[in-house]
Amino acid sequence: MKLLTVVGARPQFIKAAPLSRAIERHNRQNPERLLRETLLHTGQHYDAAMSQVFFDELELRQPDYNLGIGSGPHGRQTGRMLEAIETVLLTEKPDLVLVYGDTNSTLAGALAAAKLHIPLAHVEAGLRSFNRRMPEEINRVLADHLATWLFCPTRTAVENLAREGITRGVHQVGDVMYDSLRYNAQLAQKRSRVLARLKLTPQGYALATVHRAENTDDPERLSSITRALEALAGEGLPVILPLHPRTRAALRVAGLSPEQLRLIAPVSYLDMLLLEKHARLILTDSGGVQKEAFFFRVPCITLRQETEWLETVQSGWNVLAGFETERIIRAAGAAGPGSGGESPYGDGRAAERIVEIIVQAS
Repeated sequence: MKLLTVVGARPQFIKAAPLSRAIERHNRQNPERLLRETLLHTGQHYDAAMSQVFFDELELRQPDYNLGIGSGPHGRQTGRMLEAIETVLLTEKPDLVLVYGDTNSTLAGALAAAKLHIPLAHVEAGLRSFNRRMPEEINRVLADHLATWLFCPTRTAVENLAREGITRGVHQVGDVMYDSLRYNAQLAQKRSRVLARLKLTPQGYALATVHRAENTDDPERLSSITRALEALAGEGLPVILPLHPRTRAALRVAGLSPEQLRLIAPVSYLDMLLLEKHARLILTDSGGVQKEAFFFRVPCITLRQETEWLETVQSGWNVLAGFETERIIRAAGAAGPGSGGESPYGDGRAAERIVEIIVQAS
């Protein structure tokens, strides 16, 4: 069976790595039923610090195709991806296309497969923020409605699909990001020197990330979030902010120069894991970072009005604070440990289950 995997952005590299490893294990154990994976990188994240470093650290083999699409307005970027992916699909003729998450690469891969009548598998299906102003929400909804197989990380995701009339091909497998974290957290502890490099002590800093368009493209929101982060830093808790290229440009456009914050370049995945694990507090608008904070049991403040990961909020480890300065400061002041108990995101074997399901259906 021939698979074609579409990735394009940092979170997708992280999610694709455990599945590629599971495919390789299956092939070693079942040479008579090989799964041949072709890896296509759209180039949505093209900066070396946001792309190549993740292939290197995650032991993800180099892509068979790199489309080099780069950044741009949503319509133009997605359209260019769709055209280029369609060309590759016509050349490779895969039996199945795999897409991950909710980026423009996800949508382009899903549309290209659907228009060529190639079965589609959506990994991380069923997530909903119920905010259609988010481009990610549009991408994930459309991908789910086009997919043949929908691999859900949680029971909530399965229920979301059922409410939309999608029940066929739905499988609750667990979260591949949990697979990835379990595999890489110990590696990060051994290899990463980021705390020493930044002269940080465990529990002695807050970690922040801001990259979503709803925050970076609105100067008032970005200014409000920045004021909150600077206020926390002014109270004696250093705030480390790895700057996404979008955020760096947005700060410049908004005329913001947050001198109280420690602005650093984007860090590698292993460095990011170690920064998350040892932070006293995490403030983020990233869905992936919210989950990683939950996995590490670090209190998290989400700089959005909603989240796809309701379980992190229900457990008390995550607080939705939005973008208003005072709300963020109050949430940070009240943040503390949540509840314990069994993880709603599975046992770290989601990738193995996905491969088993694909093999059984082939």
